[in-house]
Amino acid sequence: MPMKALPIEVLPEAIEEAREARSWYAERSPAAARRFVAELDRAIEQNSQTPLRWPTHLHGTRRYRLYLFSFLIVYRVREDRIEVIAYQHGRRRPGYWKDR
Repeated sequence: MPMKALPIEVLPEAIEEAREARSWYAERSPAAARRFVAELDRAIEQNSQTPLRWPTHLHGTRRYRLYLFSFLIVYRVREDRIEVIAYQHGRRRPGYWKDR
């Protein structure tokens, strides 16, 4: 039986990371910024539907790698929700978000 879709809670620090990334892309190409947001939206929807599908990561988290952009969505699966910890750029030090 498929798992019920879980609500998503995005930590404020992760929201800020997504905003900064979107702004960076928008300065270079509005179309790239739109694609970035669309890919984030698609990834969040997939995580909501099948959160255990993606590999385990550091500090009790899981990660979803974006296809078109060098970002990971780092999240925890809780009983009643999915908690997005970070939108980590691929070049950032892994685990920088561990205290969130």
